[in-house]
Amino acid sequence: MSVDVFAMTCGWLTMPLPLLLEGTEGDIRIPVPSYLVRHPRGTLLFDSGLSLRTQREGAAALGPELAPYFQVHFSPGEEISARLAACEVDAGRVDFLVSSHLHFDHCGGHELIPNARHVVQKREWEAATVPELRAANHFDPRDYDHGHARLEIDGEHDVFGDGSVRCIPTPGHTPGHQSLLVETAGGRMVLCGDACYLRRTIEEMRLPDPLAVSDAAGMRASLEKLRALRDAGARLMYGHDPEFWTTVPQAPLALT
Repeated sequence: MSVDVFAMTCGWLTMPLPLLLEGTEGDIRIPVPSYLVRHPRGTLLFDSGLSLRTQREGAAALGPELAPYFQVHFSPGEEISARLAACEVDAGRVDFLVSSHLHFDHCGGHELIPNARHVVQKREWEAATVPELRAANHFDPRDYDHGHARLEIDGEHDVFGDGSVRCIPTPGHTPGHQSLLVETAGGRMVLCGDACYLRRTIEEMRLPDPLAVSDAAGMRASLEKLRALRDAGARLMYGHDPEFWTTVPQAPLALT
């Protein structure tokens, strides 16, 4: 079966580099990625980018705790529905909406994908709905709680039932973070999400500032898993690496 992956930039953020790599200084401007996966049995969206609220209000839309850390660069036409339309995909007809995790820059566009089945790790959904866990992880229900039909999974999950597109747990950044492993004609690809922000993250095995980590040991173990996949030949798609992103073809060109 032919499986194709398409990368889409849904805005940019400027933020402190230490929130990505502990012990560094200064700011970094990072892409906000989303990915479309076309499978013979349906379409899948991995993450949905920023909310339209941030397009209208900028960082103020993130609330008083997060707003001081970010500048938002997000123009009309960069929202996920528009990016999908450029690929001749109707946002209302996407079959699966897979969340790496439920932070604002990964699920803010969920409301624009109204009819997809939302696939999320059970631990992540629990953290996003239990008040004290939600606060500790900086989750905002306005980003992800839109009444989607939801599939809460526990561990690995084969989305289409043929082994070609699998959710793999990579917790640590958040309690139920997951990455997506895709078998393409060009080889194995891993959409890392925030389990691995930058190429430097895995090359130096350097975690973010503790403010950006829910479980340091878990995140390090997830990086080891990703490194093993890389060493076995998988292509890693780093979560927010601006230098790497300059080499990534944008939809409607396929990555495979």
